[in-house]
Amino acid sequence: MSATHPASASPATSKLAGIPGIRHIIAVASGKGGVGKSTTSCNLALGFAAIGLKVGILDADVYGPSQPKLFGLRGKPRLLGSRMLEPMERFGVKVMSIGFLVEEDNAMIWRGPMVISAITQMLREVAWGDLDILVVDLPPGTGDAQLTMAQQTPLAGAVIVSTPQDIALIDARRGIEMFRKVNVPMLGLIENMSSFCCPACNHVTPIFGHGGARIEAETRGIPYLGEIPLDIAIRQTSDDGRPIVATDPDSVHAKRYIDIARQLWASINTDVASKPPPRIVIE
Repeated sequence: MSATHPASASPATSKLAGIPGIRHIIAVASGKGGVGKSTTSCNLALGFAAIGLKVGILDADVYGPSQPKLFGLRGKPRLLGSRMLEPMERFGVKVMSIGFLVEEDNAMIWRGPMVISAITQMLREVAWGDLDILVVDLPPGTGDAQLTMAQQTPLAGAVIVSTPQDIALIDARRGIEMFRKVNVPMLGLIENMSSFCCPACNHVTPIFGHGGARIEAETRGIPYLGEIPLDIAIRQTSDDGRPIVATDPDSVHAKRYIDIARQLWASINTDVASKPPPRIVIE
């Protein structure tokens, strides 16, 4: 299959080479930045681990890597042999990010081909081992990184993260359409920062609106996976490198991430189980 014709193959028929040891790969994306995609990716990965799966996360946001901060990880991965890198690990999740390989304050002034090369290396030259699922935290938008992942990786599907307001949903639609054009299944839409509950008076305020992602999912005919509130506990634990699903798994917010992870896992495995077996033709 030529990577220059992304719409010519479907996940069931493509000849994209998988990653040895990894059963499923899902992409978490957003149409624009600032909607909490990386925090969602981190907690979803931890949600998969919470339901007993072997999990890794690839931080493919080369220009703004967030996973080292979210997982509270520092240092550089060990080199195994001449090319393979050993992923970092915390809270039972294997993590790889360009943030481990460059200084935190360095600006990544890279053109598209360099970004594509970096993502490909982090995906295929990392000793992931046996994983049930690899979560890929994509950069916002619909550029080189997204196309590279869709065209060169057998994705089980994609998840779009959006805040409820119209200005974010406009860009979310572009992300949905991009994945559809490259024949990557849409696993669903998550509404992040859905509402704010005042810790002093318990009054709920829809700062960014409420329910926009649900309506968008229904309109587009894709699953609505749920909503995550705008809450100081999620922000604090993320900034501290102690994500809420790992450090407070019984909290209301952690349970929402875990529930979404459970939905996604069920969806992925249902899709795999429902595919017909390949035909054997003897000539």
